[in-house]
Amino acid sequence: MNDPLAKAEIVALGASHMQAAARIRRVALWQRLPWLPVLHRPEEEEQYWRMHLLPNRAILGAAVENKLVGVIAYGDDWIEQLYVLPDFQGMGIGSLLLGCAKEEMDDIRLWTFQRNTGARAFYERHGFTAAEETDGLDNEEKEPDVRYHWRRLPEPTPGLSG
Repeated sequence: MNDPLAKAEIVALGASHMQAAARIRRVALWQRLPWLPVLHRPEEEEQYWRMHLLPNRAILGAAVENKLVGVIAYGDDWIEQLYVLPDFQGMGIGSLLLGCAKEEMDDIRLWTFQRNTGARAFYERHGFTAAEETDGLDNEEKEPDVRYHWRRLPEPTPGLSG
């Protein structure tokens, strides 16, 4: 695979894709954040995608040669999930998915873990700024996290010539 980004196709995901979407999240977390506790069985994670995210969020996937390699769930000014399989990270797949959300929302918030330096650098490269840090007591993993924020800048208004 010479250039996965050139071969990437963005597709709207449906119920039949939720198992694969949950798996992408699990694999990305296990490989990139091995210290996080595993709190849910794969079936429970798939159920979360199917019953909570699918009815309430736009869910897009990035497919390369008919294989789902990345996923994003977003809506109501939040990105709830954005994961790319580790073997496909750093190739522009996450940027492509994030760009889809940025096209549809003018104001975006999201959470990531403070120790997830790769994700933090990614979001900061895309214009997000850290807005709040917590001790993690309010998330399931009890891991300190950070809320990021991005806002579309207003289009410049052409001046009146006189």
